[in-house]
Amino acid sequence: MRKKMFLLAVLLLLALAMITTGCASPRADQPEPTPTVPTAAKEIILATTTSTQDSGLLDTLIPMFEEKTGYIVKTIAVGSGAALALGERGEADVLLVHAPAREKLLLESGNAITRDLIMFNDFVIVGSAEDPAGIRGMAAAEAFAAISAKESLFVSRGDNSGTHIKEMAIWKQANIEPAGNWYIETGSGMGDTLNITTEKQGYTITDRGTFLSRREQLSLDILVEGEATLLNIYHVMQVNPEIFTKVNAAGSQAFTDFMLSPEAQAVISDFGVDRFGQPLFFPAAGKNVEELGK
Repeated sequence: MRKKMFLLAVLLLLALAMITTGCASPRADQPEPTPTVPTAAKEIILATTTSTQDSGLLDTLIPMFEEKTGYIVKTIAVGSGAALALGERGEADVLLVHAPAREKLLLESGNAITRDLIMFNDFVIVGSAEDPAGIRGMAAAEAFAAISAKESLFVSRGDNSGTHIKEMAIWKQANIEPAGNWYIETGSGMGDTLNITTEKQGYTITDRGTFLSRREQLSLDILVEGEATLLNIYHVMQVNPEIFTKVNAAGSQAFTDFMLSPEAQAVISDFGVDRFGQPLFFPAAGKNVEELGK
């Protein structure tokens, strides 16, 4: 009986020791868990035109930004009109677009709080080497008038993008409302539109950067270029976090600062030179629009 009581006492002491040990504070040399930053705070949504994506520029710049800052960029590549609409609804944190008139409206509405000049290139009118409408070397509006008069196939993006907005401005300058079997709309991005144009051997207007980046896959020539009205200007815009509380203001500011930085501007300056012998874009941070292309 005494032996049983002794064993029971030992077991109770052991159980008490285990409970006490389990409730003890962590050892002083044991590191405390590191608090983690919520994933959402490190993500930013970039709404941008397809030309920055199709040209390959963002494939170079975004990994640099992510490595430098720790942010993760979710890119939505659509036409500038659609990108600006995302900003207007607060469904993006930052915009990289090339539709100046529409950009100014967004800024004036208060839905965007900044608009910084980042880079530029130009629009060109391209078509088959045979050039059935004979537009080579013409002014842009004159070329569009000739295409319409001949009813030569013209392929439009038709997507309210910056390129489409520029196209419609040229048609307006030529006093023409394009319509008919000769005029087709893809409702798609610049890359797809160029592919359809080369397949059908028609004409289209494109930013030079996307055209040069895809030139090896296309059977199209640059037929009209160098006109002041064909300048293509890109701005970065921050969406207003006071109106849209879900906007990542810190991430938007970080992306803007990066795009304006000498590091990013140097990449823009050199991008495409090794492959095409010329840059696809020209850096423009700190410049006035009036200085561009001079």
